[in-house]
Amino acid sequence: MRILSPSRYFRSAEASRVPDGCLVYAVGDIHGRLDLLERLHELIEADAAKSQSERTVVVYVGDYVDRGPDSSGVVELLIRQPLRSRVAHLQSVHLIGNHEAFLLKFLEEPESAGIWFMNGGDATLRSYGVDPWQSAQSDNFAGDLRRSFATRMPEAHLTFFRNLQLSYEEGDYLFVHAGVRPGVALDAQTAEDLIWIREDFLKSKDDFGRVIVHGHTPQRSPQSRANRIGIDTGAVYGGKLTALVLEGSERRFLQV
Repeated sequence: MRILSPSRYFRSAEASRVPDGCLVYAVGDIHGRLDLLERLHELIEADAAKSQSERTVVVYVGDYVDRGPDSSGVVELLIRQPLRSRVAHLQSVHLIGNHEAFLLKFLEEPESAGIWFMNGGDATLRSYGVDPWQSAQSDNFAGDLRRSFATRMPEAHLTFFRNLQLSYEEGDYLFVHAGVRPGVALDAQTAEDLIWIREDFLKSKDDFGRVIVHGHTPQRSPQSRANRIGIDTGAVYGGKLTALVLEGSERRFLQV
């Protein structure tokens, strides 16, 4: 990734744009809400059909799993990519969120089960047909649970999790899960900040060199600022699942 010069690349919210002929959808945190994702895909399909764009990009900003009822179903839907057969010239981009980081860490370090469960990992296990307390009396509870989970998870799902991207750029926009560290060049950002950062980023009025599109921090409505757009609208907490739509210099939202 290049070091970006703010004086060259930063534009006002109104002037920021994606390349001509490109239509971009950015989908917020899903958290196992397969029902909402299916409905949002229908809206995206109908919306894309109205465009004359030569290329369509759908960026999912992470947190596909945990807390909600059907994490495995969400991952299966994303792997099958049903939009690809219905939207011409479609590119799908899947970013990693902190909840996928929890899951991958559990597979490598089963003793991290406690912190994952505190953040909704038990719901993910159930979605894969694993009772999170089935080995509660075992002397090796975490290890037994990890083996059961690894056995139940399809290989394609594990490949999906391991291949998730940290970021994606399109035009004047940078897409990440959580945000970026103020004062640090975009090409020097750490994975931890891209996945986990919160207050330092949210409070910043800095020119980051790109408009940052992110999830991670749920709000009742999308947060559209000069330097960032937050699209986690709390789908798993009874809120909406949101997609940001970018075409030329236009910004708008789809919600279910």
